[in-house]
Amino acid sequence: MDLVEVLPGRLHMLRFPIGQAYLWCDGEALTLIDAGHVDSAPAIEGAIRSLGLRPERLERVVLTHCHRDHVGAAGELAARWGAEILAHRLDAPVIRGELPVPEPDLLDWELPLYAHGLTVPEAPPTRVDRELEDGDALGFGDGAVAVHAPGHTPGSIGVHLPAHGVLFTGDCIAAVGQVMLGVFNVDRAEAVRSFHRLAALSPSVACFGHGDPVAADTAAALAAAAAPLA
Repeated sequence: MDLVEVLPGRLHMLRFPIGQAYLWCDGEALTLIDAGHVDSAPAIEGAIRSLGLRPERLERVVLTHCHRDHVGAAGELAARWGAEILAHRLDAPVIRGELPVPEPDLLDWELPLYAHGLTVPEAPPTRVDRELEDGDALGFGDGAVAVHAPGHTPGSIGVHLPAHGVLFTGDCIAAVGQVMLGVFNVDRAEAVRSFHRLAALSPSVACFGHGDPVAADTAAALAAAAAPLA
């Protein structure tokens, strides 16, 4: 796992072989956005300690959606450190193991990528302490809010920190070579609408589930990528 500083003293990316999570710091109080794969807890805890912070100050894990490379270590971390797990109401039953993971409508070129993604171990059933709706306050980042962004999964969310100009897009948007619509969507048309909605927030920093964050000319990059999508 690689630990990458995005905003000094505030935001770090935790990059795994497939996908990534983000650590937000409000002083010593910590929030994790997504949680890597099922075996990621030791690496995440090590990354927290390497920053001079304490894992016991992890207050919440916000899951952008129900996929295995985002949910993986959430339950273990929350159980160990008493953190709250938050996810959208529509994905919460999947995260808890009550419903199956929704099948994506794959394009031909996505098929080999999807097969590679299935090499990530499945996430165990994981509790959700708080089910989110669009616009819900998340309790960190000086006013972070959930932005319902369905299409990748029914309960996908973005996490917007207006006070800091930061947007976590989950897998609705990716930056693999270029800013682009995320892959493996259950409803591509709905995912496109969500892309436009997130782009309209005009963040200064965009953090993706796959690909490096964009921190320069970010609003323009998102708008340019959204424009040709129909």
